[in-house]
Amino acid sequence: MLIKRGIAVSPGVAIGPSVVLGAEVFKIPDQFVPVDAIETELARLRRAIDAVGVDLEENEHVAADRFGTQYGAIFSAHRQLLADPNLVGEIETLIRTKSYAPEHAVRKVIRRYAELLQGIGKPLLAERSNDLLDLEKHLLSRLLGEPRGEVASLVAPAIVVAHNLTPSETASLDRRHVHAFVTETGGRTSHTSILAGALEIPALVGVGRFLDGLGGGETVIVDGDQGVIIIAPDDGTLARYRERLAEQHTLAVRREAFADVVPQTADGERIRVLGNIEFPDEVDHCVERGADGVGLYRTEFLYLGREVEPTEDDHVAAYRRVIAACGSKPVTIRTLDLGADKMPHTLLGAEQADETHSALGLRSIRLSLVDQSLFKTQLRAILRASVEGDVRIMFPLISTLAEIRQAKFVLKEVQEDLEEDGVAFRRDIPVGMMVEVPSAALLAEEFAQVVDFFSIGTNDLIQYTLAVDRAETLVAPLYNSGDPSVLRLIRRVIRAGRKAGIPVTVCGQMSSDPKYLPVLIGLGLKQVSVTPQAIPQVKDTIGRLDRPTAAAIARHVMQLEVASDIDSYLMGRLAVLRGEAE
Repeated sequence: MLIKRGIAVSPGVAIGPSVVLGAEVFKIPDQFVPVDAIETELARLRRAIDAVGVDLEENEHVAADRFGTQYGAIFSAHRQLLADPNLVGEIETLIRTKSYAPEHAVRKVIRRYAELLQGIGKPLLAERSNDLLDLEKHLLSRLLGEPRGEVASLVAPAIVVAHNLTPSETASLDRRHVHAFVTETGGRTSHTSILAGALEIPALVGVGRFLDGLGGGETVIVDGDQGVIIIAPDDGTLARYRERLAEQHTLAVRREAFADVVPQTADGERIRVLGNIEFPDEVDHCVERGADGVGLYRTEFLYLGREVEPTEDDHVAAYRRVIAACGSKPVTIRTLDLGADKMPHTLLGAEQADETHSALGLRSIRLSLVDQSLFKTQLRAILRASVEGDVRIMFPLISTLAEIRQAKFVLKEVQEDLEEDGVAFRRDIPVGMMVEVPSAALLAEEFAQVVDFFSIGTNDLIQYTLAVDRAETLVAPLYNSGDPSVLRLIRRVIRAGRKAGIPVTVCGQMSSDPKYLPVLIGLGLKQVSVTPQAIPQVKDTIGRLDRPTAAAIARHVMQLEVASDIDSYLMGRLAVLRGEAE
């Protein structure tokens, strides 16, 4: 049994035979063409470019229809690459001046561009190189007459494992047959990762090298909740995951019934279950599953893959879409939570673009406070949209009181500007903060005096508390939601919120994991914000709990000293709640 960890980009569990997708190799028969055939070859190149343009436009429409317009925009970006006169001009120049065959010229130019992006050392640009390689495959396929669609041709249930999947290949996955996918490369913000979430199938990326020993057909488990792939699992592991898979299927069947269920404990304590969304169209999944609103509306999608800053109207349109779908239910909009390493260089100053940025560097609220023009554009848009529903503003990665005060001061300036311009906005809009770093948790009582609500982002809180980069597979076993230090910080924040009379939500991945719900509720938490897929399961777990039992579980957990002991205990308690314990 081989266990590998990666970056979880879409939750859920899948079990099935592996299908190994190797790198698509195109054999170029000739590197050069006769001089008298150059014009003919240039014409063949242009026909291929036109045909690929048609393919990409079709992909754009299909993705937009299946997932939403912002997903279609991924292929619009590919069409823009194809229309780049510099790129096409270089290919044509190699054909004219060096008598290169079109296939050879395409590969040489595009690979050079891709290598340049990969060598810059910026993760966002490295991920964009995959888009170029996807374009290369399209062009070579057309030029050589070789059909693409290795992934689309699958007709039996499978777990797709590959070195990488291009956005086109990911968009073509058929959920009837592809139950999950895992790639050796890739990052959280790649287009492939974004599409995985839209497909709602378990997916991991960035696992590292693991394909060498696979021949295809091996039983594979993909755990998109914990970020784990298990190859050739032993009988005990397979049995445990089959139970989880059966439960997952049961919940899927019961999803419609849960849409009308009001989440409350067995003894009548109302627990609000809100949804986390990445893109506007995901709000429909939250509404269909009976969420109490949107507890975390991430806005990074407005910036990813763009070379031009989104306009104020771009922001407003995206926010209005979600607010309208939620009606009178709350929508909490988090301001930009990207690092400078993920921002297109054209949106950054020269000094910022040249720096090497990390999880401890210029990101989230720090970036917003440095680039206040970008920050004010987003705040103006949120305020303009606030008149159309129950909107709240949330600032990410607050680590000092000075930061939250400065952010609120900038917000006040924007409100005054809108007032002068005669633009309507909600003057009493609630303002909250993410609690994601230990300093914020330790000063929770002080922060509670200057904000209207807390939202605990456990993903980053775990990372910063335990000094474990959650994207680093070599130390991934140290990253644990149940670590006693993390639970004590969460308890501290909940107590501070209760003392000040402000709401506290947990919105990280921890809240979507049912085994942690009893301890969170036992600590006094009254609302969670979870992935849309997790809403039915979370509602079900809440309904099986009562307050005294949850409080007893929390008291016991807070006495334990080792994360593994806490996880084992909580798994046992969850089995009892579900009636699965012997």
